[in-house]
Formats: sequence, structure tokens, C-alpha cells
Amino acid sequence: MSITLPPALSEKSGAPGVIHPRPASLHDLFWSFTGLALQGFGGVLAVVQRELVEKKQWLTSEQFMEDWAVAQILPGPNVVNLSLMVGDRYFGWRGGLVALAGMLTFPLLIVLALAALFAGISDSPGVQGALRGMGAVAAGLIVGTGLKLISSLERNIMGALVCWSLAAITFIAVGVLHVPLVWVLLGAGTLASSWAYRQLGRLQAQVTAE
Repeated sequence: MSITLPPALSEKSGAPGVIHPRPASLHDLFWSFTGLALQGFGGVLAVVQRELVEKKQWLTSEQFMEDWAVAQILPGPNVVNLSLMVGDRYFGWRGGLVALAGMLTFPLLIVLALAALFAGISDSPGVQGALRGMGAVAAGLIVGTGLKLISSLERNIMGALVCWSLAAITFIAVGVLHVPLVWVLLGAGTLASSWAYRQLGRLQAQVTAE
């Protein structure tokens, strides 16, 4: 349920006058991220987007896109970065550490156990075929999540046409031309940031004028 508040009290809600649900406690945050991690075999991103945006509604689609964009360009695993950011959003540094612990603790134990088991059967054709099949499913999960998030680009400050153009440039550079990711981030990322900064400045000027 959404609660209507005065604009001054709803700056972090993602929409004017609306405040969204949030984790009830650090305990809730830990077990929520543990559940996300344990569901995420082959594609944690797809699970995180569904759970945090669609089910729990801790983040709007726009907030998720913004946090995910930052998580993508920071060093380290993307979803780990995202867990730190979401935890910090609600409980500060303690929330970041708790969300990180929830994301890593039980999956680490499971991976260690599976690694010990896999060492004895890794040469089996059946096992190798199963892993290749799961790789295709993981790719499908990532593509599906990307398609879900496209709608948020229509409300982006840069405008839908610019967003689509930058997305196409990035896809061609990475997927077709195999340009190193660091150069794509420096090129397309700098262009996108500059344009967004310009648009925000124009919007601020219009608000001031009014």
C-alpha cells in the first residue's frame, strides 16, 4: 500500500507524494537478500529485479535502474555492489554489511559443497551438457530482465530517443565490435552523463523561472 505524503517528506520515494515499502529491520534485510541469493542460480539479476521492484517494492523501476547502473561501473560483482547500495539506502553502513552478508553467506557454503562434489564428476558428458544448458537459461534470464526494464527509459531525464541511441551504441560496441568495456564506459558513459547533466540543468532552470 502506498501512503500519500507532502512532497517535502517524500524525496526518496521515487515519485512525488508517495512513500514505498521498506525492509522492517536488519533481520528482514538479511533474510530477504539470503532468499534472493538462494533463488538466483544462473541469474541473480532477474530475481533481484522481480523481488525488490515487483514484489517487495523497496525500489521503483527508476531507482533500480539508477542503482544498477552504478553497480555496473563499480569494481566487483554487480549484484554484490547492488546489495551494498540497497542496504545502505535504508540502514546506512550497517544495512550495507547486513545485505552483503545475506547475499554471500549461504551461497558461499553451498558453492563450497558443490565444488567438492563436482570435482569427482566434472569430466562426465552429462554434467558438462547440463552446465551448457544452464548457461543458455542464464542468458535468457538476463535478456528477459533487460526487456522488463526498458519501460523505465521512457521516463528518463535524457529522453527516450537518446536512451535508445546510447543503448544501441553500447550494444554494437560490446556485442558486435568487441570494444573493451572500459572504453565503452568512458565513451558512451561520459556522453550519457554529460547529456543528463545538461538536461537536469535545463529542468532546474525552468523550475526556478516558474
